[in-house]
Amino acid sequence: MRWSHVGLNCTDQKTTEEFYSRYFGFARARVVDLGDSQIVFLRKGDAYLELFPAGGPAARQARDDGPQAPGRMRHLAFQTDSVDAFLAEIGDAADVTLGPLDFDDFICGWRTVWVRDPDGVIVEVSQGFEDDDRSHEGSHDKDGA
Repeated sequence: MRWSHVGLNCTDQKTTEEFYSRYFGFARARVVDLGDSQIVFLRKGDAYLELFPAGGPAARQARDDGPQAPGRMRHLAFQTDSVDAFLAEIGDAADVTLGPLDFDDFICGWRTVWVRDPDGVIVEVSQGFEDDDRSHEGSHDKDGA
């Protein structure tokens, strides 16, 4: 099993495509023509975003690091070398909902900001996150390693 994609409902697919292409490096991979609408697939490496036309009214505006209710995605997350450089690049297009915050108490150099995409999805952008080697103690993958 491997990761495939995240499907996003978009008020304006073109605006959402431009946001993820310009600021996160995604590129159009495929368009599925449905006659009166379309589905747009964006790709960056092995990650895909599937952009659907919204089929209803906008949800309540998410805040901070995203919705906390069960059954709702909290946020998308990306890694960068510099949160500050990302914020400088995105400029006025950044609708910051939380941060930037430093998490040096947990991981030296871990810094994160959360922004809202054009459709209200919260997007986390972090630098410096690393796995904790101790978190794998006592766990095994499917081959028992």
